[in-house]
Amino acid sequence: MSDDPLKRVLDERRERHTEDLFDLLRIPSISTDPARRADVRRAADALVAELADAGFEAATEETGGHPVVLARRQVGDGRPRVLIYGHYDVQPADPLELWDSDPFEPEVRDGAIVARGASDDKGQVYAHVKGALALLEAYGELPVDLTFLIEGEEEIGSPHLAPWVERERERLEADVVLVSDGAMLPDRVPTITYGLKGMTYLEVRVRTSDHDLHSGAFGGGVPNAAASLATMLAGLKDADGRIAVPGFYDEVAEITEEERAQLARVPFDPEAWAASAGVHATPGEPGRSLLERLWTRPTLDVNGIGGGFQGDGSKTVIPATAFAKVSCRLVPNQDPLRIAELVERHLRDLAPAGTEVEVVHLNHGDWALSPLDGRGVRAAAEAIRRVDGRDPVFVRTGGSIPIVADLQRLLEVEVVLLDMGLETDRIHSPNERFDLELYHRGIQVSAETLRALARG
Repeated sequence: MSDDPLKRVLDERRERHTEDLFDLLRIPSISTDPARRADVRRAADALVAELADAGFEAATEETGGHPVVLARRQVGDGRPRVLIYGHYDVQPADPLELWDSDPFEPEVRDGAIVARGASDDKGQVYAHVKGALALLEAYGELPVDLTFLIEGEEEIGSPHLAPWVERERERLEADVVLVSDGAMLPDRVPTITYGLKGMTYLEVRVRTSDHDLHSGAFGGGVPNAAASLATMLAGLKDADGRIAVPGFYDEVAEITEEERAQLARVPFDPEAWAASAGVHATPGEPGRSLLERLWTRPTLDVNGIGGGFQGDGSKTVIPATAFAKVSCRLVPNQDPLRIAELVERHLRDLAPAGTEVEVVHLNHGDWALSPLDGRGVRAAAEAIRRVDGRDPVFVRTGGSIPIVADLQRLLEVEVVLLDMGLETDRIHSPNERFDLELYHRGIQVSAETLRALARG
């Protein structure tokens, strides 16, 4: 029997922790499906009931969409204030025929829990719930003031959360925000993500005539919408792969020497990475390593393109319209709205004569960055060393999680992403999985992080 009360509780409750997660996973809380609205609320109610039974002040709160779960336990005495964010909604399970088992009847297969939401994000956020409850059982009280904010609309873009957070910011005040909704590096290298990219997403639409034209009758005498668009898109980067939009790099913050040292610690094989992506070349901004470009430099990509005849066979038309979807992943200190304006202006400047241009702004989101020497980062690293017996690797990612940036901005707080899953968890795909040992590890890491935060 362990002398550590926390370890004893974790050992004794291990089977129960698995069974309780299974109960939560059985609820098909698909936020995008109106027919599942009652199930979404049922998942929220289940979390509220468990946290309330453990002594939290817990309730579902209305947002205008699916409810959020807000649960608070205030110890006082000047202890650190910690907010844990996650989401209880899940992706649809379709296509059902590609699942090897019922997506909402979890089972352990090859050492992993298989079910929709197992990793994204029920399993990861529930590890935090169980970590807090284990501390309560082991010591009778939490080492910190703790708030859970668990939403039900992450899988549909969190449309109501940021306004709700802004209205309720006084109740959400915290010194550190912990988020677990991501993946460790390959080979289960323990990972702390301290930076996310921002996003701006545009659709550019061009028109050169009020209808498609016969290429024999009009070819050589009229502009071509598809050709005009191709010219414009080609002008967004130079021949070396550097983004050619004037002013695009003006506010980009260079990474620090400490960050460069952390990048050097990442076990990253460019050739293996390229093979996993199924590509034979890795073009990009000159003078930057592949990992640096992926995580710390801004990008611009064409995400979709269309126009003209696309059926089988041939049709000799000059298309009157064409469109493309263009996104930029942004880094500190870029302003998504300013970048959108710069890209739009450049596209208009590149438009050939006779080309009408419309640019629609689809999505904008801020970047997020926490200091490597921040209180939360240090505490999470200490917890990982205690649980795993090794130092974590600190990473930034090319992905964007808008609500993380919103929490950082609205609450003016350090946000730390404590990754628990694996890239092979098949999130959003059939047979989603969460390694059973990593689930139980996550419970312990969460509890140890709260203890480390209390020690300062």
